Amino acid sequence: MTKKERYSAVIAWFEENMPVAETELHYSNPFELLVAVILSAQCTDKRVNMITPRLFHDYPTPEAMAATTPEVIFEYISSVSYPNNKAKHLAGMAKMLVSQFGSEVPDNTDDLQKLPGVGRKTANVIASVVFNQPKMAVDTHVFRVAERIGLTTNSKNPLQTEKELVKHIPENLIPKAHHWLILHGRYVCIARKPKCSTCGLQNVCRYIKKERA
Repeated sequence: MTKKERYSAVIAWFEENMPVAETELHYSNPFELLVAVILSAQCTDKRVNMITPRLFHDYPTPEAMAATTPEVIFEYISSVSYPNNKAKHLAGMAKMLVSQFGSEVPDNTDDLQKLPGVGRKTANVIASVVFNQPKMAVDTHVFRVAERIGLTTNSKNPLQTEKELVKHIPENLIPKAHHWLILHGRYVCIARKPKCSTCGLQNVCRYIKKERA
């Protein structure tokens, strides 16, 4: 099977079996999503969704969050991974939004990456989810699933994976494809014991063919 054939088969399967694919983070505006994505680094969406309602209620805007301190924010987010760093990032991010971006979340990845706590992956998530731009955010799930299925080959890092996926996936599908791969990795192609027996991609997956060889 050629790479083009594999991509076509994978995309066709997801379009049929996962026509709606969205982030599982809860948010009601771009600022809330930005906060949630920063908190979700090396942490589950489920945990983030547990702590954000109170945080969003008390600090609903960049101005409100910019007016508080990392120490106060820490009390709201102490149960997520790396809460000290994330509290500092959120406070700094809010201050920069207010001072440099008119309290609006930027719509381009270059400006987004200027914000504390925002790397390439987070910037791509915001650009993709909020602004529907053809940006492919590569987290551990996307990196793993793309390599296992055979969408990438011997990818060394997330940037390599991102470039390969963007090269082969139609531009209009890239925002949705990001969620296809994340959700597949979260619930089916899990890290330690992938659920190959129930996976609908068995016929095209490179990993399962190696396992059966």
